[in-house]
Formats: sequence, structure tokens, C-alpha cells
Amino acid sequence: DTVDRNSISHRTSRVSPQIDVRHSSPSAAASSSKQGVPKDLVHLKDRPKLLTMTTHIDGIDDLESRVGQQIGYSEWHAITPEQVQKFAEATGDFQWIHLDEERAKAGPFGTTIAHGYLTLSLAPMCMSEAFVIGGDVQMGVNYGANKIRFTAPVPVGSNVRMGATLNDVARFDGGAQYTVELMFEIEGSERPACVAECIYRVYT
Repeated sequence: DTVDRNSISHRTSRVSPQIDVRHSSPSAAASSSKQGVPKDLVHLKDRPKLLTMTTHIDGIDDLESRVGQQIGYSEWHAITPEQVQKFAEATGDFQWIHLDEERAKAGPFGTTIAHGYLTLSLAPMCMSEAFVIGGDVQMGVNYGANKIRFTAPVPVGSNVRMGATLNDVARFDGGAQYTVELMFEIEGSERPACVAECIYRVYT
């Protein structure tokens, strides 16, 4: 079910699902409230330190068999000041909590933090590291999201990774729609940065 990603040299006809984030006003909503966050997602320190492996899913039948399961983790990725600057330029969100290090020291977070949607925008890269869908699947598209919560701020310079849990698969003529919960963890933090229930469609 899992393969070392270093051994994968070709992924022809496999899907690396994409999230197309096109919101006009990205927000770094970094609520400290636990509302909307399942209790089992709060205490990340209790989660095992797993070796990062890419889960290979052999088509839609195999995808269906994994409903309710954890289907992979990404690598850890650093959130750099350069990334935050480029995201601000791409989206027009230049709020000081993201970019002004001196002012941010006296701000609510004590340091600059990443935009919430910057964290979520890492999903395509992280998903391709966590799992790939092959077999009868030829391509896939982002279909939207049921729920997105930014549950903790991501300090610039911190490391994040994403875990994926498959919630649902529904077939349609020519493919299937699946819903996956994406949880972005912050290294050293007990709370996730973002929990998102996202929807994708794959086609045969």
C-alpha cells in the first residue's frame, strides 16, 4: 500500500490532486478557539512520528476500500519569509502581521505569521507526497471544499506537514468524487494550523 517516494521515477496516469485557491481576500484567521475542531485533532503531540511514505492507490475500487482511513502524510516544509512575501504580492494581502517583523513583535502573535490561505495552498504539493491515485484513473480536478478552518497561526520560519484522511467516495459515470480531510500540522505545536474538508473528482 505504501512505497518509498524516492523509488518512484514515473507517475504516468496518476493523479496529484490540485486545489485552486482563488479567493480575493485571503485571511489569516488564527482563532484560538477549539470550536469546529474535533478533539482528536487538537493534541498532535500524541500522534506517532511516522516515516513519510507515499500511499499508492490503485484506482477507484481501491480508493473506495479506504474510506475512513488515514491515507498519508507529506514531508515537513518550512514556511519562509520569501514565500510569505511572494504570496502577499500574488494576492494583494500585505497586512503587517505577515510582513512587518518589527511591528509583529508587539502584535497578537509575537512574530509574523503566514497567511491562512498560504498554508492551504500547499495542499497540491503535500497531497502528491502523501498519496497518488493510479490504476484506471487518468486525471483529477479540485471541486471545492465543505469546510475550512484556520485553527492556529503559523509563525514564519516554522515547519508544517499535511495528513490526509479519506471521508467519502461517490461514483459517477466516468469517474468518482471523493472527500478528504486535510490537516496541516505545525512542528512542535499541539494544535493544527488548518483543517479542511476538500472535494476532488477523478476521471477514468
